[in-house]
Amino acid sequence: MSVDNPTELEEQIESVQFPSKGLTLAGHLYTPDNPSSTPSPAIVIGHQTTAVKEQSPALYAQRLVEQGFIVLTFDAAYQGESEGEPHGLEDPFQRAEDFRSAVSYLTTREEVEPERIGVLGVCGSGGYVPFAAQTDHRMKAVATVSAVDLARYFREPDPEAFQKMVQQAGALRSEEAVGFPAKLVSALPEPEEVDDSTPQTVREFVDYYKTPRGHHPRATNKWVARSADLLDQFDAFADIDKIAPRPLLMIAGTEASTLPHSEDAINQAGENAELFTIEGATHVDLYDKDEYVSPAVEQLTEFFNQHLTNA
Repeated sequence: MSVDNPTELEEQIESVQFPSKGLTLAGHLYTPDNPSSTPSPAIVIGHQTTAVKEQSPALYAQRLVEQGFIVLTFDAAYQGESEGEPHGLEDPFQRAEDFRSAVSYLTTREEVEPERIGVLGVCGSGGYVPFAAQTDHRMKAVATVSAVDLARYFREPDPEAFQKMVQQAGALRSEEAVGFPAKLVSALPEPEEVDDSTPQTVREFVDYYKTPRGHHPRATNKWVARSADLLDQFDAFADIDKIAPRPLLMIAGTEASTLPHSEDAINQAGENAELFTIEGATHVDLYDKDEYVSPAVEQLTEFFNQHLTNA
């Protein structure tokens, strides 16, 4: 198994489905080579914004299944192979519900110990996981990698532009009501559109999502424009202190433009919360680059072993 080939463990992957608020979600259940004869700890991993389970979640799942964990990855509602129309809708409240539903599904599996379930969110899911965990106490250990509060990510660079998107959402809903298709907007430029004026973080996203490095045909990198009014109501970390006394681990790169999201969250989180930074890593480096993924997985393994395996 390697970072370069995240499909080497296909024989250990079971395609599964489970319900989430009336929609059927598609998932992959990873099990260790030598599964325990008794119920084992399990981890739910969520994908980045406009991404799918076969991208970064697959890599982290394979690394963690090597450590003996059962792992469930899934496509969020309205994304990938999961149900939900219009496809590409970014509904933060549904996204949080998807994690609760994933935990519910794991509790039905006889190989899983229901009192030892952890959650891990990457990028956008790093905002949805703590939000869901605030009130779902079945999530016994909570972790993020390159966490993003998506509303803050869109709002901060240009609050006026984001507010215009919010204001336009109502008109777009009215258009859909009379039969027009949902308006999709591209989250990223094409590689040939990148130039010296393109922000560094956007360049990194393009290098991952728009090249063979991380591209997946079901990851369209487009989202429904009226998602803005849903995001405007969402604050990923406002009540993050409710996770305590359950443990929280947030991992971020020292060179990540999104590092302040994790720093601010940890400052609000209170007891049993830890920020682990990886020297030299950017936001996207932690998606797949071995020199940064490996120390992240090492920290995650220690964290989940302490709070799930040895709890």
